[in-house]
Amino acid sequence: MKQEYSLAHLTVMGLAPPEMVYVAARAGYDYVSPRLIYMGLPGEPNWALAEKPEMLRQTRAALAATGVRVHDIELARILKDVEPESYEPALAVAAELGARAVLSSIWVDDRAMVVDKFGRLCDLAGRYGLTVDLESVPIAAVTNLAQALDVLNAVDRDNAGLMIDTHHFHRARDRVEALDAVPRRWFHFAQICDATAEIPADRERMIHILRAERLYCGEGGIDIAGILARLPRMPYSIELPHVARSNELGYAEHAFRCLETAKAYFAAQARARDAEALAAH
Repeated sequence: MKQEYSLAHLTVMGLAPPEMVYVAARAGYDYVSPRLIYMGLPGEPNWALAEKPEMLRQTRAALAATGVRVHDIELARILKDVEPESYEPALAVAAELGARAVLSSIWVDDRAMVVDKFGRLCDLAGRYGLTVDLESVPIAAVTNLAQALDVLNAVDRDNAGLMIDTHHFHRARDRVEALDAVPRRWFHFAQICDATAEIPADRERMIHILRAERLYCGEGGIDIAGILARLPRMPYSIELPHVARSNELGYAEHAFRCLETAKAYFAAQARARDAEALAAH
């Protein structure tokens, strides 16, 4: 079965959703993962299609013209001062566009609040046929696999899931063996990229790499294949922001290289496994 890939919006954050769809189609992606919930981060455009009816129309047209599909939208963060119900317009648009999932992360330390708000988000997303996939982020409140599993076990919703990002997994120093005990039903997609093997001790450096300097698969020191080998077959969303390369190459070429290097990386891993199997016999 062919491996499916999605283009994550952070990889091409300057592109409006319709243009993102056309770029993804030309590069050979199966899906896009647009950031339809505005986060108010410095320099990040507002692509909230629920507030932009003409851009939403253009996005629908782009999807119809190219055959590219929407896989997931982001990012429904769990925050102290934001109620999950405020995300409903984005969830409605996601469902209209055929999305399967909404990505979430947690930015508050109050566990009771987290369990309540994440559970309410799952209930709301469930009405739209969406899963809510939690990612641990090294600069957030839920930083690692164990903490994410604690939340998912406490929330106990049928449409809750776990999203592994290879960058964050490595930075959290999580162990691949721990993935074996995770219920397979929680896995719906993964995000992939590479980065230096060295884990930055400085938070600002960590943030810079996370948002502006991730590497093509096989270019850094993350054991991408080792992480993914513990997961079921599912779509891979390439979240690989690199500001300097995007500026030099343009978003379309950068998106293309993200996909081509990922395919080359996995092909090389397959050849290595075949060679090992042959040598064993």
